[in-house]
Amino acid sequence: MTDETLTIRQMCTAFDVTPRTLRFYESKELLFPLRVGQKRLFTRRDRARLKLILRGKRFGFSLEEIRQLLDLYDKGDQQFTQISRAYDVARERLADMERQREELDAAIDDLREQMTWGARMIESLRTTKNAAE
Repeated sequence: MTDETLTIRQMCTAFDVTPRTLRFYESKELLFPLRVGQKRLFTRRDRARLKLILRGKRFGFSLEEIRQLLDLYDKGDQQFTQISRAYDVARERLADMERQREELDAAIDDLREQMTWGARMIESLRTTKNAAE
C-alpha cells in the first residue's frame, strides 16, 4: 500500500462500509480498484467516487442516477455538465423529500390527535370502571 492507494480493509475503516459494499459498488461499475493478484487497491479517484456514492445514497439518489453523474466527470468541460446535472437531480430530490416531510408531518399530527382521543377514552373508561366498583 502507498499513500496513493488503500486496501479494502482500509477503505472499509475510512468510510465505515463493509467489504461486501465495496465489492457491490465494484460489480455495479461505480468503483474501479486496481487489482494486484487477489488484492484490490483503491485510488484517490475511487475514494472520491465512494464519497460521492455514499452522499448520493444518503440523499436518496438511485445507483443509476449516481452512475450517470459520476460518468459525466470525464466529459471534458471542466465538470460543468456533471455539476449542472447533479444540481438538477438534487433539486428534484429535495422537492421529493420536502413533499415526503409534509406527508410525514401530517401523519404525525393525525397520530397525535388519535392518541389524544385514545388517552381521553382510556381516562373516561377508567373513571366509569372505578365509579362502577
